[in-house]
Amino acid sequence: MNTSPDLVAPVAPEATGGCLHDWFLRGLARDPGATALRVGGTAVTYERLHGRALALAGALLAAAGERPCRVGLLAERGEDAYAGVLAALYAGATVVPLNPDFPAERTRRMIEAAGLDALLADATGRTLLPELKDAVDGVPVVGEPTGAPLERPRTPHPDAVAYILFTSGSTGRPKGVPVLHRNVDAYLRFVHDRYRFTPRDVFSQTFDLTFDLAMFDMFAAWGAGATLVPMPPRAFAAVPDFVARHGITVWFSSPSVIALVRRLRALTPGALPSLRLSLFCGEPLLSHDAADWQAAAPGSRLENLYGPTELTISCTVHRWDPATSPAACVNDVVPIGVPHPGLRHLLADERGRPAAESGADTGELCVTGDQLFPGYLEPADDEGRFLTHDGTRWYRTGDLVRRLPDGQLAYLGRRDHQVKIHGVRVELAEVEWGLRRCRGVHDAVAVAIDGELFAFYLGERRPSADLMEELGGFFPRHLIPLGYRHLDTFPLNANRKTDRPALAAEAARLRAVAHPHR
Repeated sequence: MNTSPDLVAPVAPEATGGCLHDWFLRGLARDPGATALRVGGTAVTYERLHGRALALAGALLAAAGERPCRVGLLAERGEDAYAGVLAALYAGATVVPLNPDFPAERTRRMIEAAGLDALLADATGRTLLPELKDAVDGVPVVGEPTGAPLERPRTPHPDAVAYILFTSGSTGRPKGVPVLHRNVDAYLRFVHDRYRFTPRDVFSQTFDLTFDLAMFDMFAAWGAGATLVPMPPRAFAAVPDFVARHGITVWFSSPSVIALVRRLRALTPGALPSLRLSLFCGEPLLSHDAADWQAAAPGSRLENLYGPTELTISCTVHRWDPATSPAACVNDVVPIGVPHPGLRHLLADERGRPAAESGADTGELCVTGDQLFPGYLEPADDEGRFLTHDGTRWYRTGDLVRRLPDGQLAYLGRRDHQVKIHGVRVELAEVEWGLRRCRGVHDAVAVAIDGELFAFYLGERRPSADLMEELGGFFPRHLIPLGYRHLDTFPLNANRKTDRPALAAEAARLRAVAHPHR
């Protein structure tokens, strides 16, 4: 059982707000009979979801004791999963979302890193328990509600941890990111003020619960008394139909969805008339993608959001303007805009000094303020991720940006070898670590080409399908390269280091040969 006092503040009964589930309670108070969640053909009211969450919270407290610290949630995106998020929060605990589709080894690593006091699991999650036996040994597992429900939600201290999510780590060990209630509360106050959501809004949810952007969908919708509609994978084959059928008004996804809809010849002018707000985050948004989506959703306000999990969902925003935004794009990438209120930023040079001191307008984006997380679950992961300037702690995003004349920020790329694959942050070092685990592979280099991973490796020559199958035993799909090339040796640069740019260029050439019409 985890009792670490440094990450979870004690429950403070006198605290009167500022916690994540307060946003759901606002929607409940507005209209208990309104639809909070629509899954398939089932409409779940605020009252029903609240009741199920209280029942699960009661069962959780009975199984784990009166003060559970961290509660895992192993469930598909259905009523049980959303009630489970609320149940953990209602119990005054930190929720740790886990994906049933992830390989068992990765889920085990997350469970062990989080130090769970209990696990909420739906029917699908419970079928995976035998594979997770070592990690959940001694951890109470709650499936269906049993016993008395919790009488009312607990109110945790604003400095308690609301949720822990895991990002890709450079050693093959996922990095835990604890986000405080006050971090996410500050963020939600900003988005509600900016977008003026109403009970008439219907939100898409394209993100898995292990991705922090899902927290936006849930609590932005519920804070307004609106409806949340999780999008099943099959629906991506017909996005306009899904949007029209459910009357979606607020769309949020990674930009890669735009290219998918275009490839299916569904991104036609006026194809998305119900949308009043279109938000994109998770990877660079390209100018022509923004323009095409805007034409498909002409009544929609389109915005490009940016931000790592460590800065709570998003930390900057740019509103797309067809008249002025294209000229502000750098390398066809839409600007990431300006920081949210309550945040400050600086651009740092390679030595961690403010770039402005030398008159430069380009540097690594560093951010501090209300949305800054307290530090990684494993303190060793903090090394190199923060800098101190003027007595203030700043998070180093690892992203290079340029300050434009109007003060907006333009995204230039990663400072290191961290990339985004389908909106999910990936450390190339972790991919390489996984490849070296494969039978006969002596060394490996991974590169990202147009949002896809490509791997070069030394050692025994093996069919690509075999490598993909072996990697699938311990990696989720977004960490598995789609292309492979066996080499006798890696090219070296003048400093006798592996020439990654040369390998990236070769990967691009090979990809162009294999897919000449992409």
